[in-house]
Amino acid sequence: MKSIAVVVHGALGKMGREVTSAVCRDPELEMVGAVEREVTQDYLPLPDSSKTVPFSSNLDSLLGSHHCDVLVDFSTAEASISAARITTKHGVNLVIGTTGLSDGDLAEIDQLSKANKVGAVVAPNFALGAVLLIHLAKIAANYFDYAEITEMHHQGKIDAPSGTALATARAMRQARGKPFHYPQTKRETLSGSRGGQVDGITIHSVRLPGFVASQEVTFGGLGQTLSLRHDTISRECYIPGIILAIKQVSKRTGLVYGLDALLNLSEIK
Repeated sequence: MKSIAVVVHGALGKMGREVTSAVCRDPELEMVGAVEREVTQDYLPLPDSSKTVPFSSNLDSLLGSHHCDVLVDFSTAEASISAARITTKHGVNLVIGTTGLSDGDLAEIDQLSKANKVGAVVAPNFALGAVLLIHLAKIAANYFDYAEITEMHHQGKIDAPSGTALATARAMRQARGKPFHYPQTKRETLSGSRGGQVDGITIHSVRLPGFVASQEVTFGGLGQTLSLRHDTISRECYIPGIILAIKQVSKRTGLVYGLDALLNLSEIK
């Protein structure tokens, strides 16, 4: 069987390095190129020392001169949407794990992928446990009127709240069919103490050394609480979901948002 040719956009970032290593380990995949904003060499040695691959800051040029089936993007929201415009133009499928994309960005990615007859998987979180947490939170949302989310990340994370927390809140609201009840604070002695709010769901962001990524969803009812929590111990947890997306994206046309669609979680009630 022919291997799937992969280019990694943001190859020298923390996730880019993890993805590169994972692609090299999978016999069904082949790393054929890498892209970074600034490069000082024409070729990037692969971590398994098997070969080097073309390394460039010019994605358009790289895709124009080398065959690629799937581009995996872990960069920034601004770089990601620019890469989507270039990648779809070349008829290359997209797997995007970059957070911070707006609803307008997602709509554009959907339109571009459909117009160019390619697939695009965009996921706020590729950890299977995190995806299952969102699924369980959607189920619980039907039985509680109050809910809060606490997300915890390392001190270097550039955005708050996390894309996963926002996606979780929106999924809970959609499953419930109406906003949650938001307890109004009569007196806030420190501004922002209650965190942000999405459809009645308060979101709290913690940024501390020692965390990779964690999220806890807490539901409250009369005389009881229910907590759902997922902890990312290392970035290795994202790899199975990313590999699944790489292998599935070419089977679809248009945007698939979230890993749950690839896991068929909608069939599990």
